[in-house]
Amino acid sequence: MTDRIDKALFKMSAKERAHILKILEQIKAGCVSMLDVKKLHGLEHVYRVRKGSFRIIFYMRNHEAINIIDIDRRSDTTYNQS
Repeated sequence: MTDRIDKALFKMSAKERAHILKILEQIKAGCVSMLDVKKLHGLEHVYRVRKGSFRIIFYMRNHEAINIIDIDRRSDTTYNQS
Protein backbone atom coordinates (compact mmCIF):
# COMPACT_ATOMS: atom_id res chain seq x y z
CA MET A 1 0.00 0.00 0.00
CA THR A 2 1.08 3.54 -0.47
CA ASP A 3 2.25 5.81 2.32
CA ARG A 4 -0.94 7.87 2.02
CA ILE A 5 -3.13 4.83 2.60
CA ASP A 6 -0.94 3.60 5.46
CA LYS A 7 -1.16 7.05 7.06
CA ALA A 8 -4.97 7.07 6.75
CA LEU A 9 -5.18 3.62 8.36
CA PHE A 10 -2.84 4.69 11.17
CA LYS A 11 -5.11 7.64 12.07
CA MET A 12 -8.17 5.39 12.50
CA SER A 13 -9.32 3.69 15.66
CA ALA A 14 -8.71 -0.05 15.89
CA LYS A 15 -12.39 -0.77 15.21
CA GLU A 16 -12.51 1.49 12.14
CA ARG A 17 -9.24 0.03 10.85
CA ALA A 18 -10.59 -3.52 11.18
CA HIS A 19 -13.70 -2.60 9.15
CA ILE A 20 -11.69 -0.84 6.46
CA LEU A 21 -9.14 -3.69 6.18
CA LYS A 22 -12.01 -6.16 5.75
CA ILE A 23 -13.44 -4.01 2.95
CA LEU A 24 -10.01 -3.72 1.32
CA GLU A 25 -9.71 -7.51 1.31
CA GLN A 26 -13.13 -7.79 -0.35
CA ILE A 27 -12.17 -5.22 -2.99
CA LYS A 28 -8.85 -6.95 -3.74
CA ALA A 29 -10.70 -10.28 -4.05
CA GLY A 30 -13.18 -8.66 -6.47
CA CYS A 31 -16.15 -9.36 -4.18
CA VAL A 32 -17.75 -5.94 -4.31
CA SER A 33 -21.38 -6.98 -4.78
CA MET A 34 -22.12 -6.77 -1.04
CA LEU A 35 -20.50 -3.33 -0.66
CA ASP A 36 -21.91 0.17 -1.20
CA VAL A 37 -20.07 0.75 -4.48
CA LYS A 38 -20.71 3.56 -6.94
CA LYS A 39 -18.86 4.59 -10.07
CA LEU A 40 -17.42 8.11 -9.93
CA HIS A 41 -18.79 10.42 -12.61
CA GLY A 42 -16.37 11.50 -15.31
CA LEU A 43 -13.74 8.88 -14.49
CA GLU A 44 -13.45 5.54 -16.26
CA HIS A 45 -13.14 2.46 -14.06
CA VAL A 46 -12.92 4.50 -10.81
CA TYR A 47 -15.31 3.61 -7.99
CA ARG A 48 -15.90 4.42 -4.36
CA VAL A 49 -17.02 2.35 -1.40
CA ARG A 50 -18.82 4.10 1.43
CA LYS A 51 -18.43 2.82 4.99
CA GLY A 52 -19.77 5.29 7.53
CA SER A 53 -17.86 8.54 7.12
CA PHE A 54 -15.02 6.83 5.24
CA ARG A 55 -14.65 6.58 1.49
CA ILE A 56 -12.38 4.11 -0.27
CA ILE A 57 -11.64 5.15 -3.83
CA PHE A 58 -10.29 2.51 -6.18
CA TYR A 59 -9.63 1.67 -9.81
CA MET A 60 -11.16 -1.57 -11.09
CA ARG A 61 -11.14 -2.83 -14.63
CA ASN A 62 -12.89 -6.15 -15.36
CA HIS A 63 -12.33 -7.35 -11.77
CA GLU A 64 -8.70 -8.02 -12.74
CA ALA A 65 -6.69 -4.82 -12.29
CA ILE A 66 -7.66 -3.38 -8.91
CA ASN A 67 -5.73 -0.51 -7.32
CA ILE A 68 -6.65 1.35 -4.14
CA ILE A 69 -6.31 5.07 -4.84
CA ASP A 70 -7.29 6.66 -1.52
CA ILE A 71 -8.95 6.18 1.85
CA ASP A 72 -10.35 9.31 3.45
CA ARG A 73 -13.08 10.64 5.68
CA ARG A 74 -15.89 12.27 3.71
CA SER A 75 -15.35 16.00 3.28
CA ASP A 76 -15.71 18.67 0.61
CA THR A 77 -12.37 17.61 -0.91
CA THR A 78 -12.68 13.81 -0.74
CA TYR A 79 -13.30 13.32 -4.44
CA ASN A 80 -10.86 15.95 -5.72
CA GLN A 81 -8.02 14.49 -7.71
CA SER A 82 -4.67 14.90 -6.03
